[in-house]
Amino acid sequence: MEELDERQLGVDEITSLALTGYGHFTTMRVEGGAIRGLGLHFARLARDCRTVFGAELNLDQVSQELCRAVDLTTDDIIVRITVFDPDLSLPHPAGPAAPRILVTTRPAPAVPQGPMRVQPVRHLRQVAGVKHTGLFDSLHLRRAAQLDGFDDALFHGDELGISEGATWNVGFFDGHRVVWPQAEHLPGVTEALLTGIHERCVSRTVTLDQLPAMEAAFATNAAVGVRPISAIGSVPFAADHPILAELRDRYAEIEPEQPR
Repeated sequence: MEELDERQLGVDEITSLALTGYGHFTTMRVEGGAIRGLGLHFARLARDCRTVFGAELNLDQVSQELCRAVDLTTDDIIVRITVFDPDLSLPHPAGPAAPRILVTTRPAPAVPQGPMRVQPVRHLRQVAGVKHTGLFDSLHLRRAAQLDGFDDALFHGDELGISEGATWNVGFFDGHRVVWPQAEHLPGVTEALLTGIHERCVSRTVTLDQLPAMEAAFATNAAVGVRPISAIGSVPFAADHPILAELRDRYAEIEPEQPR
């Protein structure tokens, strides 16, 4: 399903989004008609709309469009809400913006996901704190990692340390605490939920040379929850470490919210 403000998306609007690629979004997993961290997704959309467009997002309309998408199926789905302005011109993006809401859906992937091997890559996403539609760099680096025999790419900077994956946050377990990298990255909804329910979480710089001291590594996002990382480059991790099952179980216990 693709709908823009309660109607089917038109060719002109698709062309506008494709040509400029200027916008932001959030992606959420819908199970049984409910969503974990729904309030955090809405807060992200409102915050990013101010950053990207200098405008206030109509969250009541977002809620209505989300309900329409959820009510169309009883299956587990991934809903993506993209905010963009089809009338924003390429030569003058600083013009007054009137953001529109694009709702798209796809089947939800099976969970839990199996472990993945990731390739460390020196990279920092532009405007890393915003979940923006500029995915070229991330997908290009993911493609390169897959061509090298890995499943995905993990971004890092020499002095800043590890930041995030191509479309996911990364966490570690040092034997005592869950460690979230402190480098600039997109603040993930799943990361925030896990931090809120696990009493032993810290945020600090994590560098590549510190990886051998970590007992476990994992990826998180709203689509898959918690996914084990079995290797970062040549550094292996236990994909069956007990902390991974603990995090998955605690995440599953979070009460999802019904959109309304």
